[in-house]
Amino acid sequence: MEKRKKFMLSEADIPTKWYNITAEMKNKPQPMLNPETKEPLKAEDLFPLFATELSRQEVNQTDPWIEIPEAVREKYKIYRPTPLVRATELEKALDTPAHIYFKNESVSPVGSHKLNSALPQAYYNKVDGMTNITTETGAGQWGTALAFAAKTFGLELAVYMVKISYEQKPYRRSLMQTWGAQVIASPSMSTKAGRKIITDHPNYQGSLGTAISEAIELAMQTPNCKYTLGSVLNHVSLHQTIIGLEAEKQMEMAGEYPDVVIGCFGGGSNFSGITFPFLRHNLQGERQTRFVAAEPASCPKLTRGKFRYDFGDETGYTPLIPMYTLGHKFTPANIHAGGLRYHGAGSIVSQLLMDGLVEATAIRQLETFEAGVLFAQTEGIVPAPESTHAIAAAIKEAKLAKEEGKKRVILFNLSGHGLIDMSAYDQYLAGDLTNHEVTDEEICKGLEDN
Repeated sequence: MEKRKKFMLSEADIPTKWYNITAEMKNKPQPMLNPETKEPLKAEDLFPLFATELSRQEVNQTDPWIEIPEAVREKYKIYRPTPLVRATELEKALDTPAHIYFKNESVSPVGSHKLNSALPQAYYNKVDGMTNITTETGAGQWGTALAFAAKTFGLELAVYMVKISYEQKPYRRSLMQTWGAQVIASPSMSTKAGRKIITDHPNYQGSLGTAISEAIELAMQTPNCKYTLGSVLNHVSLHQTIIGLEAEKQMEMAGEYPDVVIGCFGGGSNFSGITFPFLRHNLQGERQTRFVAAEPASCPKLTRGKFRYDFGDETGYTPLIPMYTLGHKFTPANIHAGGLRYHGAGSIVSQLLMDGLVEATAIRQLETFEAGVLFAQTEGIVPAPESTHAIAAAIKEAKLAKEEGKKRVILFNLSGHGLIDMSAYDQYLAGDLTNHEVTDEEICKGLEDN
């Protein structure tokens, strides 16, 4: 019998609602706190920073389903539904009895899953009457997504891009500028937070925490302007569940159900998006699927961090978030998976990890690129450096299935393509990339500063 390669839905199958997992969690995520009073934050406390509806979504722990605005769903039709693909050639190369599937989010106009949240965030800010928004970006996927979304809904956008990525990934910067965004290398001299960091550390190559501080500061000082974030927060995870909701229908078309679901992990957006819809069946006692977050060994907040309240940015502008963290002063190594270079995990995934409902694995840089090259050579898609972490974890699971002689159904999220990251592949193929090992001392120092 011929193996089916792709499983496609029609536009009519695009979900009409996002899934809010917090409504069904036995142990709810702890609330964000006001850093000065240590009091739990209500939706209205977030209004100065975020769009009104986004603030409400952030604290909503009662409604399991949130309606997708029709204007957003119409824009989703530009690229959604995305394909579910059986990785048949990768299976052959690994000689595994495992069935490997991937949700291909790289087909979006911006090349990654980030547009799933960028479109609703731009829409809700437009509804609030905003004319400007600000954000940060690590590797550039979120910045490019928001640049396109801002242009779509008629907003001006300023993006603080982590300096090392600004230099390593010039074409991501070009994409943002093509879609009309202003892009500033972070840390910069344009904000108080940036100037302080540059003064204290003149050669600092930046981090997501630093870029967040700068974007928030600019938003708070600019009339008719709000801040947006591409990961970590609950409302971002909510929007991304469109990935898993589609994948559920597609796995049903394939006549299979995943034994393990995998996503790479920086702050949690794509991992949440692929896993939460499937995880709800575990929460309801219907399934016993495993969920694996694949993070970089050089920024191992889930596998080696501590659970505590911490700032989401370096300067301390954000509310205090309950998270697994390496400390908001932790300086990640300059790996090419810039989107994963973040010190903390979102509160929902942190609670799920603490409760043993998800698991995490840390993978070294060279192993991820080895997996990425194998995937490109078998399935034809050059994956983003971030996505190679999920591929490497999937390969581990497939090899384990071979060792055990058991069939295993593996689903992972291909969160983006790497066609604008070829300089990283150049370095890997030339033998110039290394593994970055974070020491216990570095982690302790990051946590001591909290």
